[in-house]
Amino acid sequence: MVSLDDLRKIFKAEQHYYTVHAQEQMALRHLRNLEVRDVILGKSAEIIEQYPEDKYSPSCLVYGVTFAKRILHVQVNSQGVVITVYEPDAKRWLEDKKTRRRS
Repeated sequence: MVSLDDLRKIFKAEQHYYTVHAQEQMALRHLRNLEVRDVILGKSAEIIEQYPEDKYSPSCLVYGVTFAKRILHVQVNSQGVVITVYEPDAKRWLEDKKTRRRS
């Protein structure tokens, strides 16, 4: 399992990286690296889903709020590689933005 403490150490040391997909999604959504750091290092950060069997290595989905009060989800693996970043969609997430809607 990926731990928030371990991710915070990686981000504080500036040893995290972004996949091409994450960079593309951030550009499309007008998200900055600083906002991703805010999510991981902020007080509101919470791992809301774990993906132990992810394609390349275990990853997790982190919920957090940026300095600009923007709610984001950051999928990051155990090595600090950011896989994707997005604002949770009300069609897929309940009002708390932490719980997936059931089909």
